[in-house]
Amino acid sequence: GGVHFELTGDNVTECLGGARDISDTDLKSRYETACDPRLNNEQSLELAFLITDLLLNGR
Repeated sequence: GGVHFELTGDNVTECLGGARDISDTDLKSRYETACDPRLNNEQSLELAFLITDLLLNGR
């Protein structure tokens, strides 16, 4: 098993949620991809810590 996510170090608004609570109305402000939406730098780190926690502590 594994996971695959598109991500960038840029401050994009292509995926909802995260610590900054990006909403559907925020998407247009920094939606830069022409293909798959990417997690921004903050969302990527959040997800990495969440996955680590799940792997170490179970569900």
